[in-house]
Amino acid sequence: MALVRGLWVTAELAVTLGVVVLLLVVHQLWWTNQQAKADAERQVQALEQEWGGEGEGEGEATDEGAGAGGPEVSESPEAEEESAAPPRNSSARRTAPRWDQAYAVLRIPRIGVVAPVAQGIAKRGVLDKGYVGHYPRTAQPGQAGNFAVAGHRNTHGEPFRYINRLRRGDKVVIETREAVFTYLVDRALPQTSARDGGVIAAVPRSAVRPEYGYSEPGYYLTLTTCTPEYTSKYRLVVWGKLASMRPR
Repeated sequence: MALVRGLWVTAELAVTLGVVVLLLVVHQLWWTNQQAKADAERQVQALEQEWGGEGEGEGEATDEGAGAGGPEVSESPEAEEESAAPPRNSSARRTAPRWDQAYAVLRIPRIGVVAPVAQGIAKRGVLDKGYVGHYPRTAQPGQAGNFAVAGHRNTHGEPFRYINRLRRGDKVVIETREAVFTYLVDRALPQTSARDGGVIAAVPRSAVRPEYGYSEPGYYLTLTTCTPEYTSKYRLVVWGKLASMRPR
C-alpha cells in the first residue's frame, strides 16, 4: 500500500511539473510575442502621430512569406556587386537619440515587418519589447557608413524571424521624423560568430569569414539576428545598400 501511494504521489508531482513547464513554454513562445507585438504596434502608431501623418512607408507591409521558419538567406555573397551612387542630399538625423528611445520605423514589405527602431540593443529596454535595436556607434539612417540593427528571431515579437526570406533587391524602408530611406537587400551571411564585430563595421566585412562583406565605403544597412532558431549561438546577417531617400 505504501508503495502504491508513493507511486501515485510521484505521478501527481510529475503531471504537475509537466503542466508548469508547459505553461512556461506557452508564456515564452506565445504570450511574450503577443504582448511585444502589441506594444511595438502602439509605438509605431505613436511615432506616426507625433510626426503628424499616417505613416509614409513604401506601401503597406504584406504578410507574404509569413509562417515559414528558419533564417537561411540564400543570396550568394559572391554575386556581382552593384555600386549605387550615394544620395546627393542626406538629411539623416545627426544627433543620437536618447538611450532606449524609439525614433524610427522599419518596414520590410516582403515579410510583413513593421517595427519601431530604438537606440541601443539591450534586451529589456529594446529587443524584448518587440523593437529593432540600433547598434551604438554605427551610422544613423541615410548617413555614410553602416546603419546596423538587431532584432529577435524568436519570442518577444520576433521581428526578424523571417529575414532568411529576403532576396537581393527586396526593400527595407526606414522612416524617421525627417525623411524616408529605402535600402535594397544586397548580400547575406547565413552564419557567423556572435562576436563578429566586422559585420557592423562602417565598411561591413566579416572578421570570421572575410569572404563575406564589402571593401569600399558606402551607405550600408545591416540586419542581424540569432541563429539557429531558439538559440543565440550564432548570428545571421543581411546587408543592404541605400537606394533612395526623400523628405517627409
